Amino acid sequence: MIPTSRAVLDVNPTQSLGQAELQDSRRLHFYAKGDKIPIISQGVWQVCQGLVQLSTLCQNGEEVWLGWAEPSMFFGRWFSLLSAYQATALSDVHLIWFSIEEINASPRLAQMILPQIVHRIRQTEALLAIAGQRRVEDRLKHLLRLMQQEMGQPVPEGTRLKMRLTHQNLANAIGTTRVTVTRLLNKLKNQGKISFDSDRHIIIKPDSFKNVAEW
Repeated sequence: MIPTSRAVLDVNPTQSLGQAELQDSRRLHFYAKGDKIPIISQGVWQVCQGLVQLSTLCQNGEEVWLGWAEPSMFFGRWFSLLSAYQATALSDVHLIWFSIEEINASPRLAQMILPQIVHRIRQTEALLAIAGQRRVEDRLKHLLRLMQQEMGQPVPEGTRLKMRLTHQNLANAIGTTRVTVTRLLNKLKNQGKISFDSDRHIIIKPDSFKNVAEW
């Protein structure tokens, strides 16, 4: 069963998949910022536009970040052993749905998915390494460095993170509280390592985290 969304548009897969050799028309599913994206085991999503947060829930109800999916990336429960797997739109997003049957029948589609899986593995390993840092401040610095690499956009002041992330988003990603993240971001701002643009996107100043390991 294909998940439903607020709105769908008919698109040509050759437009959204680039080199994919598929000829049938396909629906482009829209989810607004903050929406929960339905995740079922019979298929996967591909991001065409926007950013999706991937997470799981602990027994105590706390949310743990598993990573994020950017344009062209695939995500879904098919890639995970976790039963409590969820996806949330961090911005307005447009997605395409593929069934497992389609993937198994299309070598070209399977070939497209492989490098995305590799990317997600690398991203997950980086987040695990970040979680292993004992000091919360170090975890935040490493996370900002990773995001700088993954979603950084050059601006005159440094590198702007393309998506606006709430303090709670960052807290969930590094296993701490929103209050702690707010305090640490203010500290980094006072040190001149970061700033915020008019839309509250984080801007990382040049060489701010030059001593932080890269992944």
